[in-house]
Amino acid sequence: MTVKSILDEKGAGILSIGSERTLLDAVKVLEKEGVGALVVSTPEKALAGMLSERDIVRGLCRKGPDVLQDQVAEHMTSKVITIAPEKSVVEAMEIMTEKRIRHLPVTQDEAMVGLISIGDVLKRRISSTEAEAQALKEYISTG
Repeated sequence: MTVKSILDEKGAGILSIGSERTLLDAVKVLEKEGVGALVVSTPEKALAGMLSERDIVRGLCRKGPDVLQDQVAEHMTSKVITIAPEKSVVEAMEIMTEKRIRHLPVTQDEAMVGLISIGDVLKRRISSTEAEAQALKEYISTG
């Protein structure tokens, strides 16, 4: 079970926002799309960082509501941890747990090919565990 299998199931769409946009712009996209994080891109569309709800809340705490006029680049996480599509879902879960992150960009040859969330990973693990349990039940009942 690989990260690629998650992308194959959910699709490889990536919601992003330009690093020069404001936090208010980002908040509007997060709310409209019902997601918790956005990929931040440079004007050349390269991966510049990640912006999560957590980043925005921290900015609000430090600066108050005026922070919403700041550029995304001022509050994004710029040291982005990524994963390759051929890595296992278990490896993705370990990275997310260890690094305390909920969104993980998927990259191949330095290009973004998707984005997975902790919800995607847990859904896949639960589905896999249920399938294994069902297979064991069937094996036992036929034996």
